[in-house]
Amino acid sequence: KLIREELGEDDTVSDGDHFMQEAEKLQAPKEIKERLMKEIRRFKSLGYNNSESSVSRGYIETLLKLPWEKASRDNKNLDKASQILEADHYGLEKVKERVLEFLAVRTLTKKGSSPILCLVGPPGTGKTSIARSVARALNKKYVRISLGGVRDEAEIRGHRRTYVGAMPGRIANGLIQAGVKNPLMLLDEIDKVSSDYKGDTASALLEVLDSEQNSKFADHYVDLPLDLSEVLFIATANDMDGIPRPLLDRMELIEIAGYTENEKEHIAKEHLIPKQMEENGIEKGKLTIQSAALKKIINNYTKEAGVRNLERTIGQICRKTARLIMEEDKKKVTVTSKNLSDFLGKEHFNYLMANKKDEIGISRGLAWTQVGGDTLQIEVNVMPGKGELMLTGQLGDVMKESAQAGITYIRSIASDYKVEPEFFQENDIHVHIPEGAVPKDGPSAGITMATAILSAIIKKPVRADLAMTGEITLRGRVLPIGGLKEKLLAAKYAKIKEVLVPAENKPDIQELDKEITDGLTITFVSSMKEVLNKALV
Repeated sequence: KLIREELGEDDTVSDGDHFMQEAEKLQAPKEIKERLMKEIRRFKSLGYNNSESSVSRGYIETLLKLPWEKASRDNKNLDKASQILEADHYGLEKVKERVLEFLAVRTLTKKGSSPILCLVGPPGTGKTSIARSVARALNKKYVRISLGGVRDEAEIRGHRRTYVGAMPGRIANGLIQAGVKNPLMLLDEIDKVSSDYKGDTASALLEVLDSEQNSKFADHYVDLPLDLSEVLFIATANDMDGIPRPLLDRMELIEIAGYTENEKEHIAKEHLIPKQMEENGIEKGKLTIQSAALKKIINNYTKEAGVRNLERTIGQICRKTARLIMEEDKKKVTVTSKNLSDFLGKEHFNYLMANKKDEIGISRGLAWTQVGGDTLQIEVNVMPGKGELMLTGQLGDVMKESAQAGITYIRSIASDYKVEPEFFQENDIHVHIPEGAVPKDGPSAGITMATAILSAIIKKPVRADLAMTGEITLRGRVLPIGGLKEKLLAAKYAKIKEVLVPAENKPDIQELDKEITDGLTITFVSSMKEVLNKALV
């Protein structure tokens, strides 16, 4: 010590002593403190210029920064949490309900294992922002870890200390950043984690997201078990198919579907318009966007499940307004459905409305897409030929098979409609679904195609105010399908009056809000006979 003082290397001593003092103050289990003291003694014995001293120093600093037994106090007031969630987000009932259940259980048991939630839904539906407001409602520290494109397991697990430039993984770093052992950790874009020949990052997450194992999570750098059991993990994903099965199994899925027109309107009025006005420096009361104009923006200028484009479009109106205030000294700007095109230009989208009259060989199906629901018009023509079936409109394999199943069913019942057996050998049937550039697949247009084909063969028109969805079997049974909320919304936009839905989807309809089903007659069908009775005029 004296020699070092004489040589002017006094700071090393103070470093070692400083670490000792910090270690004594540290709130941590006994074995971790012992390991830390041992490392500090080793650091003190290393020479000042020893290459290993910097590695040792980095390790000690990491151990001192980790919140071993430091926790923040959760909010226990259910009403307050509920108020915060309601104020921050409109809709998303299932997520709010699950968060409040977690809080109730945590308050009753004093310590319950934290659930691992995964919010799945299209972009722009507020998955990341709900995680932030959950953290605010529970009074937890918030840490966001973006996993998009991470392709190195060491990013999750940390590097071993034998490497130069080794560092702890993102999970350990997240705990250091939060400063407590019970933060809310958002794992953003978990479906974009790479798993290829270079490394399988998704598998490294298995230990993190398993409530049985994560109480002793092994970070290679820290080399001591980290307790993640009190961390509330919320993962987000756009697509369930991108998440490996074992990882999916460890998480509790909450699906966030797209918003309805009414929900988008509320979100725009309560959150997006005030936010964009503030960002663009427009004082309160200087800009008014009327409800009719807002509806037009939602239907004709944006086509999405979330509200990201809606926010951009409102931003565009705000920028134009800012210019009007500056250049023309306008005191107040009102946007109506009449002058909307002055702000946004021509309309970008038009919904395919219900046909005016009943037509032969044209039926209306319902489809689910990434940006919400849509209606499909299916057209069928019959002409003399050799008994071929032609399918156009960029259909996927499943859809082609649905059309073939539909034809087989119709041939089996043709005699009931007085169709000659030779008809199918002497005529070609052409099924086309417009918007040929858009790929379409899925079994749910089965009954729609079968109805259109029969209509074209027996020359009976199909009701124009009716849409249908359901999978068909060879014997004419109607099987259940998914994406009902979006499909019914699409039918509503297209001014369809009645929708035929498979009888087995009854529970899904009961779960939907009145707002979605209002104004629609929903008829449950279990066989093609019922479909044809309803659809053919």
